[in-house]
Amino acid sequence: MTAAKRKITILSGDGIGPEVVDAALAIVKATGVPVEYENCEAGARAFQKGIVTGIPNETIESIERTRVVLKGPLETPIGYGNRSANVTLRTLFETYGNIRPVRELPGVQTAFTGRKLDIVIVRENIEDLYAGIEYMQTPGVAEGLKLISREGCEKIVKLAFAFAIAEERKRVHCATKSNIMKLTEGLLQHTFEEFAPQYPSIEARHILIDNCAHQLAMRPEQFDVIVTTNMNGDILSDLTSGLTGGLGFAPSANIGNDVSIFEAVHGSAPDIAGKNKANPTALILSAAMMLRHIGEGKAANDVEQAVLVALESGLRTSDMIGVQNPTSTTEFTKAVISNLGKRSKVSAPRDYRKVELPPAKLGVNVVSAKSRRVTGVDVYVESDLEPNALAASLETLATASALRLEMITNRGAMVFPSSSRRVSLVDHFRCRFVQRDPGPDVGDVGDAEILALLSIVGAQYRWMHIEKLQEFDGKASFSKSQV
Repeated sequence: MTAAKRKITILSGDGIGPEVVDAALAIVKATGVPVEYENCEAGARAFQKGIVTGIPNETIESIERTRVVLKGPLETPIGYGNRSANVTLRTLFETYGNIRPVRELPGVQTAFTGRKLDIVIVRENIEDLYAGIEYMQTPGVAEGLKLISREGCEKIVKLAFAFAIAEERKRVHCATKSNIMKLTEGLLQHTFEEFAPQYPSIEARHILIDNCAHQLAMRPEQFDVIVTTNMNGDILSDLTSGLTGGLGFAPSANIGNDVSIFEAVHGSAPDIAGKNKANPTALILSAAMMLRHIGEGKAANDVEQAVLVALESGLRTSDMIGVQNPTSTTEFTKAVISNLGKRSKVSAPRDYRKVELPPAKLGVNVVSAKSRRVTGVDVYVESDLEPNALAASLETLATASALRLEMITNRGAMVFPSSSRRVSLVDHFRCRFVQRDPGPDVGDVGDAEILALLSIVGAQYRWMHIEKLQEFDGKASFSKSQV
């Protein structure tokens, strides 16, 4: 009986995308795996047709049917669209985890050749600054909201440990900047440390992200799996790709509970598009990750091994250092196909197990607090006054308010009460108001009191943003000022 064909959505992408995607598909076909493709459009051509997301409805419907995508690089042409089509895809289908493996490849010379690097970055893929929520607060001050949720942290931490177990890896580092961003980056660290004991076979370590980058440049072989937040992961994964040969060799998987997207992470390289010069290795290895994901582990190993054998034989594409006679895209593809079934002399096939994804939670996920209290409010004010003059004015305005001015900061530095620190000022001040009588019997700062304060302040100053100062379970849940 003929096996049913697994349907896969293909997004060939822009620039060199069609060339490297065609190479990967030819190799998948040569493995004999029963697959059927739905070729769809996304990226530059969709934007130019006036589709503001760069993702046509037909493409969305295909992905909802197949739940597996193999895609080339997508462009967002200047003057079209408001957001990257790549980011839109990840958000739309909540592919919350980005997995970026890198390893030393035979014949690919780097400064780290011989050190047997084998590192996986597991990057949270939805939240953080990549939510893209930004505002101009004043004509000269921009704001971007860094949103980190307990839900997002829990899912990416569990995925990192599940991936480590599936590949029989020994160590997971959690890389954050929690010493500075204690609430946002700190949430990932605390979640990691909470769940790590559930995986006793894995050594779990926290590391500050700047030290992690430093250590990757100095002694990268100490790392196995690194889990981190979205922007940190974007940077580190490109860094680790550079350790082992560059983006032309870097596959990736965007993993979600319903949909998974497999792609090379390099750009569309329009300068070499159509010239048969593109290195297809990253997309071929991404296709191998896809095959493993759909249960075709043998074929995945065969593809990976065939790539290694091709590199061992001396084939070199034009993006590799010191190449005299580069191999074309089609020549490299033919070589990989001819090597299917052969085994590398330096890297044996791996024994992978299925990655057990954390189950999806339905409904709105809520972290409950036994008690909560509002103790004040930060009001962001636009002014060209010196800090002491602004403070005197605000104190006068708030004389009859239930709230009093406690401090003012400018770009995070305290400027009132007066400090010995000298900082360059901008016209954007965070003004913290707290309860005038914070005794034990005083309740919340109510919305009416905040609105009354805003009415008073707003009569004389432009304000653009407020944040309530909240306590959850008796613990202050807001950042202190940098004195």
